[in-house]
Amino acid sequence: MDPVPAYYRRLPVYVVIDTSGSMSGEPIHAMEAGLRSLQADLMTDPQAIETVWISVITFDSTAQQIVPLVDIEEFDVPVLEAQGATAFGEAIELLMESIELEVRKTSETQKGDWRPMAFILTDGEPTDDWEEIAEEFKRKSPAFLIGCGAGPEADDAALKKVCDTVVHLKDTQPGTLGAFMQWVTLSVTNTSQAAGTVADRNTVIPEFNFEAAEATSSDEQSD
Repeated sequence: MDPVPAYYRRLPVYVVIDTSGSMSGEPIHAMEAGLRSLQADLMTDPQAIETVWISVITFDSTAQQIVPLVDIEEFDVPVLEAQGATAFGEAIELLMESIELEVRKTSETQKGDWRPMAFILTDGEPTDDWEEIAEEFKRKSPAFLIGCGAGPEADDAALKKVCDTVVHLKDTQPGTLGAFMQWVTLSVTNTSQAAGTVADRNTVIPEFNFEAAEATSSDEQSD
């Protein structure tokens, strides 16, 4: 990671994408297009250019951080490939490890980053052991985590175990996933603009109300 001035505060944004075999074809291409739109839209916002850094983590049979945390201006949209199973627990563990490694903490010599935002999208059920790492993530709360279950096979219950907020998409059609990524962009933009004017742990999430989706709160819904 390039050196960052000690006075500089970043807004780290982690996008965690299910790239299992069920996401092949139009869904995975829609997520690539969504990442391109995310970068393009943020690049029109001077405050976002100043603060937003982005990382991409994918998970199928294993999880990997395919884009380490990088300045939005230097972000290259990765090529996504769909294959394999759904290592949800491994993805949560890698997210936690990446935040620990990459997000700066306040010290006597530097300002810490703003609280990270993380978005995790999946269209299926976990195929690995995930409960213990989900409990650890929830307990440590290293980021404001928004979960998205896409389509009828998505396991919203697993997302509610670890996420602060869970939204559900009715399907994985390109238009639906594109609308979700637009909502992600608006969430990041709002939070970036609020940086420095609200408490560090505040995250500004707009209402999620487009027709293709429905929103639930992990705090309000029973498992």
